[in-house]
Amino acid sequence: MKQLYKEFKFQSVFVLVLSLVFISFSCMQKKEAAKNPPGYDLSKPQKFVMPASLTEISGHTFYKGDAAVVYAQEDESGKVYFFKPGAKDVASTQFAGPGDYEDIAICREQVIMLRSDGVLFIFPLAQVKAGKVTSVKTINNILPKGEYEGMYADEKTGTIYIITKNSKADKKMNITAGYKFNLLAGNNVKQAGEFSISTGEIAAISGEKKKKKKEKFMPSALTRNPLTNEWYILSSINKMIVVADSNWKVKDVYPLNRSLFPQPEGIAFDRQGNLYISNEGGKGSGTLLKYVYNR
Repeated sequence: MKQLYKEFKFQSVFVLVLSLVFISFSCMQKKEAAKNPPGYDLSKPQKFVMPASLTEISGHTFYKGDAAVVYAQEDESGKVYFFKPGAKDVASTQFAGPGDYEDIAICREQVIMLRSDGVLFIFPLAQVKAGKVTSVKTINNILPKGEYEGMYADEKTGTIYIITKNSKADKKMNITAGYKFNLLAGNNVKQAGEFSISTGEIAAISGEKKKKKKEKFMPSALTRNPLTNEWYILSSINKMIVVADSNWKVKDVYPLNRSLFPQPEGIAFDRQGNLYISNEGGKGSGTLLKYVYNR
């Protein structure tokens, strides 16, 4: 009888352990599945290798969401590059001298280039296509002192959104600040308001609060999903995509695989909702990763 009891007790414990393992494994699977934004699988991109001229690609965009041509820049030469995804031949047009150019947008037939110190360069897209830029509007002193890498322009409203990468004021307030501007006639801009993202919310969702060493959230690119109106904020340093609702409330945080994303610096959607992320090459080639939206 005692032997039978022992066997029953052992079997019960064994079944309990197996159940706990199964539950734990199921939770891990669910957690793993949650690492992709709805509709996208960040582990399965279509990969385009950039030519040597775009090894240091630091931003890219499309004209009215048309993915037939990518417009991009690297952070040194003061050129706009334009090419078909996957094409070996890349055309470029000079718009300014050397500088730390970090993001590009196209709005109302104008190219807007963001330099890391917050200076904007605005010039006609038609001149870029023609191969010679002759009229550049330089916009100074519209942003607080800091470092800037992320920008998005809304074609419908003519609104330019610029997000801070690093500033002393943000660190004190535990936020990442952003600024809105209206693109006016003559390529002038007018301040249209501010926005902010809570770095505390990002840390809580990503688990950074539980870690001993925390890296401050430092955005490198910004875009908006045309299908959901959600904001996608890319951070190369933190290796993550932060998704926020239309009012900048953080919804979720998605970690990025370092082998696929060695230095992600640019992010954009096409009009079909496909997602594109560009990586600087460093010791290797720059890349453009395309993620097809799966309904």
